[in-house]
Amino acid sequence: MNLIPSESVGSVPRSRELQEAMAAFSQGNLPEREMNKYFDEAVKDTIHRMKNTGSPIISDGEQTKSSFVTYPLDGLTNLASDGISIPFEDGHTRQLPKLTKGPFHYSTYAGSYLPRAKKYTTLPLKQAVISASAMSLLYPSEGLADYTQQQFIIDLVNQSVADIRSCFDNGAHHVQVDFTEARLAIKLDPSKALLKQFIDLNNQVLSNFSYLERQRIGFHTCPGGDHDSTHSGDVDYAELIPLFLTLNSGNFYMQMASEKNPTKALKIIGENIQPNQRVYIGVIDVINEAIETPQMVYERIMAAAEYIPLNQLGTTDDCGFSPFSDDMATSRDTAFAKITARIEGTKMAAEKLKFKA
Repeated sequence: MNLIPSESVGSVPRSRELQEAMAAFSQGNLPEREMNKYFDEAVKDTIHRMKNTGSPIISDGEQTKSSFVTYPLDGLTNLASDGISIPFEDGHTRQLPKLTKGPFHYSTYAGSYLPRAKKYTTLPLKQAVISASAMSLLYPSEGLADYTQQQFIIDLVNQSVADIRSCFDNGAHHVQVDFTEARLAIKLDPSKALLKQFIDLNNQVLSNFSYLERQRIGFHTCPGGDHDSTHSGDVDYAELIPLFLTLNSGNFYMQMASEKNPTKALKIIGENIQPNQRVYIGVIDVINEAIETPQMVYERIMAAAEYIPLNQLGTTDDCGFSPFSDDMATSRDTAFAKITARIEGTKMAAEKLKFKA
């Protein structure tokens, strides 16, 4: 392993041609075989460009997902559209569906995306999955007459385990669980009872994996990133970090480049990190169109190294660049330029810090 490993969070922007094809396909105006041609080309180009950044672990950039959160729901018929609405700071919202009847099951497992990616690379592949806690929000507050919340949770845990397991079965090197609702949970419930409930649920999922498997599973947190806006950036990171690090996994991917007070947050990470954990610090601000220089990345890493042991430090991007397939706020060229800066800046920092290792 590199002295300071570096990984992307997940999504990179989709081309306008791919977005238009996905829209046409969803409306029944494009045959599946034609859609697959667009997907093949998008994944091939993404992996080629990802390799060219020098990334040691790559992904397909979630090119074929409708979004990081809805991929397990595509095509399900027991959902209504009027679920929980999540407001973003710029005024736009994203609305989750809600369950109308049981049983609950995924329509698609994330591991099914890996065979297409493996056609174009032999490098280690990373796959992102949605958290069980995010999916728990699908159960309606009014309940369901013939499907209790208790039974829903049992089914949800089993499906979340199967989702992660499908990634390992299809050759994923690392699996990242997207837990962007962690910070939002504190905004919704300042008592942190909801956050603790989310963490307990995710740890229940993790209990189905061995120690070595959990060392290949990581959790990502950020204040949301959609159309260059966030949903919980006003929540103090200090309220989240100690509880976040109680997740029983080996890796943590944490937004930091856009953080208002990164020094405070890094200090709290250093005080709470456990010996078997690695924290990948966000050194790329994905909602800022300005492209970081390798020197900027280097400086962010050196600041993090003041508080986080070098053998437990990694780098990443704050969030995915386009978590939803209709997000065009950032161009593909900008995203890959930022990723390249992360890789180059990480190498610079590793060269400097190797004498302290």
